[in-house]
Amino acid sequence: MQQQFSIDGHDALRELTLRGFILGALLTVVFTASNVYLGLKVGLTFSSSIPAAVISMAVLSFFSHSNILENNMVQTQASAAGTLSSIIFVLPGLLMVGYWQGFPFWQTFAICAAGGMLGVVFSIPLRHVMVVKSDLPYPEGVAAAEILRVGSTLRENKAAGEGAKTDSGARDIMAGGLVAALVSFATNGLRVLSDGFSYWFGVAGGVSQIPVGFSLALIGAGYLIGTVAGVAIFLGLVFDWLIAVPYLSAHAQGLPAEVMNNLSALGMTVWRTQVRFIGAGVMAVAAVWTLITLLKPMIEGVKLSFQAMAGGGAGGDVPREAQDMTPRSILAVTLVMVLILLVTFGSFVADAPLSTGLAVLLVVACVGFAFALGFLVAAACGYMAGLVGSSSSPISGIGIIGIAAASLLLLAIGQGSGLLETREGMNFAIALAIFTTSAVIAVASIANDNLQDLKTGWLVGATPRRQQIALLVGCVVGAAVISPVLELLYHAYGFTGAMPREGMDAAQALSAPQATLMTTIASGIFSSALQWDMIGFGAGLGVLVILVDLALKARGGKARLPALAVGIGIYLPAAVTVPLVIGALLAWCVERALRRRAARENLPYAALAKAADRRGVLLASGLIVGESLVGVAIAIVIVVSVSGGGSDAPLSIAGLFGAGFGRVAEWLGLAVFVAACWAFVRRVRAVRPD
Repeated sequence: MQQQFSIDGHDALRELTLRGFILGALLTVVFTASNVYLGLKVGLTFSSSIPAAVISMAVLSFFSHSNILENNMVQTQASAAGTLSSIIFVLPGLLMVGYWQGFPFWQTFAICAAGGMLGVVFSIPLRHVMVVKSDLPYPEGVAAAEILRVGSTLRENKAAGEGAKTDSGARDIMAGGLVAALVSFATNGLRVLSDGFSYWFGVAGGVSQIPVGFSLALIGAGYLIGTVAGVAIFLGLVFDWLIAVPYLSAHAQGLPAEVMNNLSALGMTVWRTQVRFIGAGVMAVAAVWTLITLLKPMIEGVKLSFQAMAGGGAGGDVPREAQDMTPRSILAVTLVMVLILLVTFGSFVADAPLSTGLAVLLVVACVGFAFALGFLVAAACGYMAGLVGSSSSPISGIGIIGIAAASLLLLAIGQGSGLLETREGMNFAIALAIFTTSAVIAVASIANDNLQDLKTGWLVGATPRRQQIALLVGCVVGAAVISPVLELLYHAYGFTGAMPREGMDAAQALSAPQATLMTTIASGIFSSALQWDMIGFGAGLGVLVILVDLALKARGGKARLPALAVGIGIYLPAAVTVPLVIGALLAWCVERALRRRAARENLPYAALAKAADRRGVLLASGLIVGESLVGVAIAIVIVVSVSGGGSDAPLSIAGLFGAGFGRVAEWLGLAVFVAACWAFVRRVRAVRPD
């Protein structure tokens, strides 16, 4: 079990400060915008704990009397807000079904804030058993604590006049961010570099492809998830493009001639309409299995935590490091958030032509559903974050369960009330299922992040009660940011299946893959057109993968096959999964190189690996942040251009090089991508042991 960090005068250090709240709010804007963009583009978000800790440490070093606990509160607030952006996995579906034409601020704000704050209070009773008494690795939480410790040591050295003996890591995260920002600007702004390529070919009467995406952010994400998850994702990718797509495309029927006669169109149609639902089935089974395995520890954790809180509350004889919010405070926040959800859902259904009785029934049913399922998934998400980290946790799998269950609930209510007899009524029911699932996702995503942050706080000796207050503040600030950023990106790029203006380039639309899938599932359930056979096959495949994973676990060793990662490999586009796999491969290459170097130079491998892991995490986080922020900045430029009657690619200079430049851009993109990967590995393996 990890050891707590202790320094003299811990109890006298300031934790919650005005400057900390202001800095946390500014970082909230940055990381929420980054996560919203990345999630809409490729269906992935990243944990902002590590970059927030680094930036907080760097900024607060300019102020007198700053300390490790104040730094921790800033990263707690910022990371909670950044994680709340996972709601974009569902919410854009309201535009895809045509129910919304934009993102109404107050409804979006309320569903995010209320759901997120419920996620905070649901995870508090789990802190004792899942953080204090648990051996879960909490990779990002431990890494953030290490960064804060280094910063504290650096500050003490400077105060003692000993100079900077320890590198804070700011240079590494800034280096990764700068490289990714420049490449992203050249790719998505100037468009002189391609963002990937695909080679399509026929096989066994069907089609397949060899794809490569050139996203450095995904390289960073792949490095963070590690080799085990990378191998599982790769197996999902192999299943897609060497088994499922070739077989199903060879037996495809009823598709238009222009699709059947085009390899890429046929392959993507089969993957989108059939194979992707196999991945959804695998992910759903993996999520359910996680809930089952967590049932006993969840009950024990709730029991122990409430006993501890009832014994001393936030004061008394309870040590500062063990003080949670009191049960009375938790109950008060819970009741207020449920009230806000009731008002928000009431506002959502107010425009629908419903009787008063049916409207009240729908509001109560949806809020009760979101509350109950949110409480259940809070424990599962917290456990998964502790096991594989917040960035790699399967929020999408939770969303799949949520949208299916919400749709079935509303289908049952609608069939008995006549709601589904008209097209307008059915469309409203689909939209309400999406809105309900958004609340569940808000709860799940925050619970997914909170225990990670509480682990960081426990390791550095923070007060849990104050940290939980910072988490609540982070939810409010993040919720206020999400709607404007969604509006900005929607009007700049559009979403797949939902374009704000005619004549926009559909190739530049943000794919919003999870939102597309959630909308497809909800629509399929209400129209009885859902690919249940593919979902069922995926569920069976998920059970098989779980059995294999259990067998590998029983044998011991590092070899595992996480079902969720296999499902992700099937479910996400190949252009996304390939760079993820490459990033995981880079992690393996670094490990091999370090072992050879340790043997060659007679260095302690454990110390060398620890230093390399820290640098790799910081560089990877920089790659993610740099590309994401440039994406948001370019979106602002596009909005300004389009609103003034200009182009939706105002920075592009690709047209200056002629019509055949596309092939050259692909080779240039590949060359830059390979060079960046090589530089990443070279930089990480060049570390010196601490």
